[in-house]
Amino acid sequence: FNTHTIILLIIMLKQLVSTSIKSTISCNLFNGLLFKENISKSININNYRDDFRTRLQGEIGDIKKAGTFKEERVITSKQRSHITVKESDAKVLNFCANNYLGLSAHPKVIEKASDYLQKYGAGLSSVRFICGTQAIHKELEQKVSEFHQKEDTILYPSCFDANAGIFEALLTKEDAVLSDELNHASIIDGVRLCKANRYRYKHMDMKDLDKQLKDATKNGSRTKLVVTDGVFSMDGDVAPLKDICDVCEENDAILMIDECHAGGFYGKSGRGTPEYFGVMDRVDIINSTFGKALGGASGGYTSATKEIVTMLRQKGRPYLFSNTIPPPVVGAALAAFDVVDNEPHLLKQLKSNTTLFRSKMNEAGFELRGEDHPIVPVMLGDAKLASVMADELLKENIYVIGFSYPVVPKGLARIRVQLSAAHSTEDVNKCVDAFVKIGKELKVID
Repeated sequence: FNTHTIILLIIMLKQLVSTSIKSTISCNLFNGLLFKENISKSININNYRDDFRTRLQGEIGDIKKAGTFKEERVITSKQRSHITVKESDAKVLNFCANNYLGLSAHPKVIEKASDYLQKYGAGLSSVRFICGTQAIHKELEQKVSEFHQKEDTILYPSCFDANAGIFEALLTKEDAVLSDELNHASIIDGVRLCKANRYRYKHMDMKDLDKQLKDATKNGSRTKLVVTDGVFSMDGDVAPLKDICDVCEENDAILMIDECHAGGFYGKSGRGTPEYFGVMDRVDIINSTFGKALGGASGGYTSATKEIVTMLRQKGRPYLFSNTIPPPVVGAALAAFDVVDNEPHLLKQLKSNTTLFRSKMNEAGFELRGEDHPIVPVMLGDAKLASVMADELLKENIYVIGFSYPVVPKGLARIRVQLSAAHSTEDVNKCVDAFVKIGKELKVID
């Protein structure tokens, strides 16, 4: 190479080195900024997640301070009148289950559930209209229809689903739905999901119901649907169905009732509040469950005219998008209906236990709600008192639960006692004695 070429190469090499250094610096600077940005994003992500968690912790703390925090007691036996729980070494008397006839552990119910498990499997892995309908599902629907004297029945995973899906499927913005102010949460949620005009009438107030129906008529409602609990689960109130039927018919309104706390045990043969009031042919729609008196497992249904049930099969979202009821539950429910029809002594025993408990608790000076029903709310008012009293009763081997806001209105805390046909007279007397003892200790009664 000559001198000129060597000098040119040196200049080019310097430029190359300079460019490389600048590039490296720029790259390092960019990577540093990117790293800093990622760190910042990570911190922000952790911050908003931590903020959310902290907020929930604060709200949970407030619930505990208010005495309304709900703990789960763990049962270590079958559901029956005498059970064992994790919190106690002794057997305890269960007075808070919806097991009104004692069928949750009835041998015939368990046997048929087990038989259907072996014959038809654990489940269908499908919704009804795809490949989730077996002959046993149609058999159960027919059994329910005959029981309530209705044309057809549709099954759901729960009565919550039955209530949640019915209004949206049957009503539009041209219609009106009128609901008792103390109806079950599932009815309230179902009403919220539909586009119908909503009216809420005062609890079991026929004058207000009539007024609301007339308002709905004036506003041009096409179909007016009145919905009520047959029995209100927190108060033991029985809806005055005969009066409700009269008001509905005077105002051309369809009547729907939720029979979860009446079906299978209330009325002369267990057909519920319509049978009790002699209006089985005047109630248009019955929603109820297999999860209480009728076996205690799960599953719900709607019984009504063929047209109503057909529309629910076409448009009811809980039916269209939920798996079918498992075969063991179908078997248990079918057996439960057979027990109701063939063992009438259970209804008599439940009635006797209810009368005995209510009369003795009234004599002791407790404030009770409802009448002539095995749901017996013992009114205490204060949420902490209800919780403390329930804990003290458990020490006396009586299993009950305190109910407070938001399950019941503020200031109306209570212990809800539920009688069962599985309780003996001795069991009921023991429960009353324990209530009297703890009631005096806590100054609930004199």
